[in-house]
This record gives sequence, structure tokens and C-alpha cells, in this order.
Amino acid sequence: MSLPTTAPVPVHSPSDSAAARATGLSKVYGEGETRVIALDSVSLEFGRGRFTAIMGPSGSGKSTLMHCMAGLDSVSAGSARIGDTELSSLNDRQLTRLRRDSIGFVFQAFNLLPTLTALENITLPMAIAGRRPDQRWLDTVVGTVGLSGRLNHRPAQLSGGQQQRVAVARALASRPEIIFADEPTGNLDSRSGSEVLGFLRDSVRELGRTVVMVTHDPAAAAYADRVVFVADGRLTDELIAPTAESVLDRMRQFDAKGRTS
Repeated sequence: MSLPTTAPVPVHSPSDSAAARATGLSKVYGEGETRVIALDSVSLEFGRGRFTAIMGPSGSGKSTLMHCMAGLDSVSAGSARIGDTELSSLNDRQLTRLRRDSIGFVFQAFNLLPTLTALENITLPMAIAGRRPDQRWLDTVVGTVGLSGRLNHRPAQLSGGQQQRVAVARALASRPEIIFADEPTGNLDSRSGSEVLGFLRDSVRELGRTVVMVTHDPAAAAYADRVVFVADGRLTDELIAPTAESVLDRMRQFDAKGRTS
């Protein structure tokens, strides 16, 4: 696919302000005739205290990129780092500890335990780790996502939007270096989705967290500080301070180039 002439492919130099960094990252599945290159020598940074959205067509590699950066999938070549930690240098126990202590996750499915209250679901990862939450930070997180009056409710007593707020609070509660969100509004109506996206943005602007979100929705991407576009396993473009209109326009350019290339 040819690249649009309006914006070059970004080249990012190493920076101390990066919460996560990919360098020449490749991911290959299968061998021989079944070999698929999901990521092809991707290099980029996710700035600390920034909200980045990753977009691309189905099969472009956007979710694979997030999974490799989050330590949920191994890399075939190159480097994936969280802060200064090279993920491939960690054994299984160290990788589990890193994901528990330094990374927060928000997925399309809420992944809440139905027998636990909202508060118990939020603090569950720390309870499993044998750590007490920082009460002041926990109160701040709960207030930020608007759950103060719902902490004693179980998931069945909460709306879908409220359940995803619980998932966002759970991701924030341990003060991770970075939060990865994979289509976090995919199961929500537009109003609930907007609320959750607002909470993610607030976690960046008011709480100083770093968020990386995979989405297919231009309106969701507009909540981010930056959008990076992936196609055929490669970075193709980026937008700074995106709007829903600018993201949609850029996606239309990709579609047009794809049809003529």
C-alpha cells in the first residue's frame, strides 16, 4: 500500500520520556506456506503521560503490536521494552510480576468476577499479590471514574458502562507505568463508551498515567493525544491532536490508496 503524501511515516528516536518502546519489532506466525508476518520491523515509542490510539484495518497487526508490547505475546525479532526493561530478557515469573506491577489492562470484555463487589474486583490483583492498596490513590481513582456510590454493588447490579469503569479502575489501582486498552468500548453504547473514554483521558491528564488503546472507531481515537496507523504489519502514518474528522479523512486516504495500489 502506498503511503499518503500528506504526512511521512514517523521516525522516533530513543527518549527517556518513553513509557514503552518497540525497536525493529517483528512477529511471525507459522512456517513455510502458512507463514504470516503480523509485524514487520516496527519501531515506535509511547510517550510517558500520553494517550496513544492504534488504528488499522482488520488483520493489520494493531492488536498483535499491543499484545507484544504488553508482554502477552512473544516477539520474533527486535525489542519491546516497558520503561528500561527488555521483555525478552524476563523469565515467566518476572514477566508475570511486571504485568502485575507495571501494566494495567482494559479489554472489550469486562472480565469481572460476578461474586465480588466492585471494590473487591478493583483491588483483586493487589490482593492476589499480597499487597494492600494505597488508600489515597484508590480513593482518587474511584473518584476519577465516578464509582464512589457503586463500590458495594456486584457486576450484575451494574450497567455495562459501570462495569467497564470498574475495569478501568482496576487497571489504574496499582499505579502501573502504562495501561493497554483493547477496544475498551466495543461492548458499550455510545454514551457509556464516551464516558469510559473520558475516564481514560482523565487518567492521563489528571493522574499522569500512560494509555495505549487499540480501536477501530475514529470518535474513540479522537480522545487520544496521538493516533498511529498500522497496515500490513507496518507503521504507515500518525496524527497528533486528532479529531474524529481528521482520523476518518486519513482512513479514507488509506482506503483510496489501497484500491489503487
